Amino acid sequence: MTGLNELMPFTYHVLILMAVLVIKATVSHFVVHEPLRFFQFYCLQLGNKVNNNTASSQQQSIAGLLALLVTLLPIVIILWLFADFVAVDYLWQALLLYLALGSLNLGQVNKTLAQALVAKQSYLAKQTLNPWLLRATEQLSPVGLSKAAIEMQLLRCVQQIYVVSFVYIVFGPLAALSYRLILEMHYCWNTKLAKFKYFGFYSQLFIQLIQWLPSRLMALLILLSSSGQGLSLSWRLTRGHFFKLNNDFVIGVHAFSLAVRLGGVAMYQEEKLRKIAFNDLAKQPEPQDIIKATRKVNFSLYSSLFLLILLAISGQIFFSA
Repeated sequence: MTGLNELMPFTYHVLILMAVLVIKATVSHFVVHEPLRFFQFYCLQLGNKVNNNTASSQQQSIAGLLALLVTLLPIVIILWLFADFVAVDYLWQALLLYLALGSLNLGQVNKTLAQALVAKQSYLAKQTLNPWLLRATEQLSPVGLSKAAIEMQLLRCVQQIYVVSFVYIVFGPLAALSYRLILEMHYCWNTKLAKFKYFGFYSQLFIQLIQWLPSRLMALLILLSSSGQGLSLSWRLTRGHFFKLNNDFVIGVHAFSLAVRLGGVAMYQEEKLRKIAFNDLAKQPEPQDIIKATRKVNFSLYSSLFLLILLAISGQIFFSA
């Protein structure tokens, strides 16, 4: 049997990724947990302490950049130095990757939400979704809850699973964890909130640059889940957003693949933010569309894993020949 040391690096990374995904999915099924909760708390406190809304926009953005660097660099340096003392490399990589990956239980969260909406249990639906959103849920209608749930699952799967996995495979576990830490800073200092409009500029910019390519790959897989005329139409209507740094292309593709409206106005801390709307001529999302959206997201994730496994097997056969 081929030992781990005899595997090519790509196959080695794919094998660890598959193992960690299985472990993470199993743990997430039984226990709702967030390993980076204390880091999130630290980022919130740091943002509230360092950010000065009375300063100029340039000063606020520079303060945000310095806060990011002061937070990230010591952690990266310590973990990089500590790696030399770890005897079992695959356990160290698995631990860092486990911390970097987000929840794999979002499908179950949205299933619970959809069931609550069907049963007209609006309060339960809002309470189920509230921990996963930046926007306020108190005033959301069933349509608004359905739309928010679909967008939440899509963006969290892209950012916390797909991009993390991509960065890990290409650059390794420390890079994957570093990306996830920046992502948490972006969540805590989100520019959609007025007080972090400038302070969170650089954390948002770094996340947009890192996730651009992998998010486009996932969006194209979602696009491929449409068939025939729908695929061609979806591409024509969304390709103008392809080269933007934001999430418009991903959300637009998802909206057309589901044949529902997504995007539009959202409330963040009692402030109305007008975002671009997609597929305006389609129907509003309903609870059954939440389940359909989960299938679309799962299709892109599973098909990517299948392609990774095929590449790893092919590469290992060639490597061992």
